[in-house]
Amino acid sequence: MGRHHADEVHDGGVHEHDRGLSYDLPVLARRRMIRLMAGASLVPLVGCTSQDGTPASSSASSAKGSASSSASSAECATIPDETAGPFPGDGSNGVNVLKESGVVRSDITSSFGDSAGGTAEGVPLTVTLTVVDAASGCGTPKRGAAVYIWHCDRAGDYSLYSEGVTDENWLRGVQEADGSGQVTFRSIFPGCYAGRWPHIHFEVYGSLADATAATSITSTSQLAFPKDVCDTVYATDGYDESVRNLSSLSLETDGIFSDGYSRQLATMKGSAAEGYTATLTVPV
Repeated sequence: MGRHHADEVHDGGVHEHDRGLSYDLPVLARRRMIRLMAGASLVPLVGCTSQDGTPASSSASSAKGSASSSASSAECATIPDETAGPFPGDGSNGVNVLKESGVVRSDITSSFGDSAGGTAEGVPLTVTLTVVDAASGCGTPKRGAAVYIWHCDRAGDYSLYSEGVTDENWLRGVQEADGSGQVTFRSIFPGCYAGRWPHIHFEVYGSLADATAATSITSTSQLAFPKDVCDTVYATDGYDESVRNLSSLSLETDGIFSDGYSRQLATMKGSAAEGYTATLTVPV
């Protein structure tokens, strides 16, 4: 994974956009074990020890602890690194919205500053990302980190870049993580454009100062949406093109999520009528 992923297709254009242990013992080893067990049955069992003298129960406990530690490490792997795509608005591809006054905000549905001042329409969506320290086992929130998110509108267009919305900067914003490592944005559910599964881009920075200076990115990734929620949202007005585009896609064939999406799939609650909430833990 990383920024080397295959390009994404958008409205005809191209844009860039992640048997264990063997239980079969060799025949000789089995025979040797049988002889040892037979001999052991003649000796009173006062206390079992491992070959290094450690009580067997301790060894088992240690092994269990190691397994738990390994499992914990696996569960606490950093968020997969993904491409920022061609429309980041962070200065890496043309325009830089991060240095504009007003980009630090929780409601990103409308444009701000000298932009056209429009508002993106669609099913309401609240996104909460919890940034945690992967090195500490994901138990320590990254208080003071900053997150910049951006995504397309319900027509599949990106503000600042797509034809007709180059004067808008909606659906882009920055938040500083609170004491729980959380950032929350109010937005709309993004559409599905040709060639890409519905998603939200985000960049994590070490601090708000880094984010607004557009420097020292800690992690770049993407959030994916569950299919059942996409189907429900896209059955509402304004998402007509998304229905057709989604029908030819799956998470397993998407150019970004096909190599694994379990740690990027949002947990969803809500309804199309009342709006949805999407939550995701982001270990960095």
